[in-house]
Amino acid sequence: MEKICTQEEFDGKIKRVLISKEEIATAVQKAGKMISDSYDGKPILLVSILKGSFVFMADLCRAITVPCEIGFMSAKSYYSGTVSSGIVQINMDLDRDVSGYHVVIVEDIVDTGRTLNDVVKLLKARNPLSLRVVTLLDKPDRRVVDFTPDYSLFTIPDLFVIGYGLDYAELYRNLPYIAEASVE
Repeated sequence: MEKICTQEEFDGKIKRVLISKEEIATAVQKAGKMISDSYDGKPILLVSILKGSFVFMADLCRAITVPCEIGFMSAKSYYSGTVSSGIVQINMDLDRDVSGYHVVIVEDIVDTGRTLNDVVKLLKARNPLSLRVVTLLDKPDRRVVDFTPDYSLFTIPDLFVIGYGLDYAELYRNLPYIAEASVE
């Protein structure tokens, strides 16, 4: 059965805006310039980790001014809860050989680090020319594995956040900003 959410219920989960639409846009342009400057003339493959990073990926690839290709993977560890399950599943893998590319993994949030740690190991074993991780949000206080993204647009405290691709039970991805969610 489909779940139905009223506008009142939807709005009730938004506790406060942490990062505005404008702040995100400025940071995405800066990240796009950094990637463009770093990889000009080199084969770039941006890899979006679905579902959460699709909004960030769309904006980031438009901010990159040099040729780049995109690919998608689905790796999941949260399911419908607010706490990582600790089990990482690769639900959808890339459809190409990465050995001829400088791979830039585009992630929405690095929380415990488990998902990205596993994805990075998997892709490094495929011998890309180089591999870097760019994340919209970094939450280092929650890290349970030794993993640090190469570039973070924002570092946030240990809060449950929604918006700009991040969800709570598949809702709120469409918010144009990052908000703290009220999930009690």
